[in-house]
Parts: sequence; C-alpha cells; structure tokens
Amino acid sequence: MDTYAAQAQLDRQGTWLGFKQLLPLSLFVAAFGLAFGLAAHQTGLSDTSIVLMSAAVFAGTSQFAALDIWGLQVPLVPLMITTFAINARHLLMGATLYPWLRHLPPAKRYGIMLFASDANWALAMQQFHKGERALGILLGGGMAIWSFWMVGTWLGIRFGSAIEDPVSIGLDMVLGCFLLAMALGARKDLRTLLIWIVAGVSSMAAYWWLPENSHVVVGALAGGLLGAIWMEKGK
Repeated sequence: MDTYAAQAQLDRQGTWLGFKQLLPLSLFVAAFGLAFGLAAHQTGLSDTSIVLMSAAVFAGTSQFAALDIWGLQVPLVPLMITTFAINARHLLMGATLYPWLRHLPPAKRYGIMLFASDANWALAMQQFHKGERALGILLGGGMAIWSFWMVGTWLGIRFGSAIEDPVSIGLDMVLGCFLLAMALGARKDLRTLLIWIVAGVSSMAAYWWLPENSHVVVGALAGGLLGAIWMEKGK
C-alpha cells in the first residue's frame, strides 16, 4: 500500500475528530448564515427556497452574489458565470485532494467533496502533508460547517435583524484569519515562500486588472504551476 492509500482511510472516530476541530470556526459561519438568511428573506425568496439553496449550494459567497442579481426576471447566464467564477477554486481543491480520494469508491469520493470548503480543505491538506490521515477532517469538519451554516440560515430567516451587518463587527475576517493561520503553520522553506509570493502577486494583479472574482483562480493556478514545475526533492 502506498503512502496516499495509507492516508486515505476514513472512519467514524476520524470524522468525529474533524467535526470537533472545526466546531469553533463553525460558530462564526453560523453568523454569516444568519446574514444570508436575512438578506435572502428581504429579497423575497420563500423560506423553503432559502433553506434549500443553503443546503444544496453550500457556498456563502456565491449565494450572496446570486442575491445581488436576483429579481423578477433572473438573468440565468450571468448568474451561472458569476457562480462558476466564484466557485472555480473547488476544481483546484479537488485536484489537490485527488491523490487521496482516488483510493475511495466514487460514492464516498463525491460524498466527501459535497462538504468541501476552504476551511476544512486547508486543515486537511495541512494534516496530509504531515503524514496524517485527514479525510475525517475533510468530511467531519465540512459537516460541522454545513450544519452551522444551515442553522444560521434558519436563524436569519426568523431572527436575522439581530446581525444586519456582520462586516461591521469583523465577522468577515474570521475565515481569512483562519486560512492565514493554516498557511503560517505549513512548511517553511524557500520553495514554499516563493510559491506563496507568486500566488499572492498573481492574485493581486488579477484583482486589479482582470474580471471580478478571477483573482482566486489566477493566484491558485500561478502558485500551483510553480509548485508543479519546482518539485520537492525525492518526489
């Protein structure tokens, strides 16, 4: 059994551990779910539609973007393009996880990816690179985030006026700070530093000069391309 196959083990204990590890962050996710529930309710969507959107889409940024262009006549093509641009990073997430996921049956593989988000992906990749089993973190952590996103959405529909502007109290910075902490906790060598610099510079350039939301994909592709060309020793 190769290293990837040995790490691609999923059990209830690991899933429960992943759930508990992402639980503190999930509390802040609930606050954003609350804001989304309120905003969607004010847009005129039915309670059932709002809940189904959060359950099936499970992507806060693209859901808020959809609300911005929602109306009596929904512009379907712009909506599809916007959603794809914002969520295109999930293609890259899937690519980075493939060495481990390919050892699972298709049902488990795609079932896990339904719960993939920035936070549990980042934590899982950090653990994978340390040689640990992390599919439980990916699935359990994703289930924690999804659960609290759903709870927050329901609270927003019912009691959303309690937090009308989460940005004003800094809740928009929570996930960014979490991902930054994950990055700082990763390997510290010249290769990693240069990959982050290339990704960051490319992302900022795309943010200034390319279409909206493209900076996420451009930064990831630039850093990933350098990483693929500049392989680690022994790989």
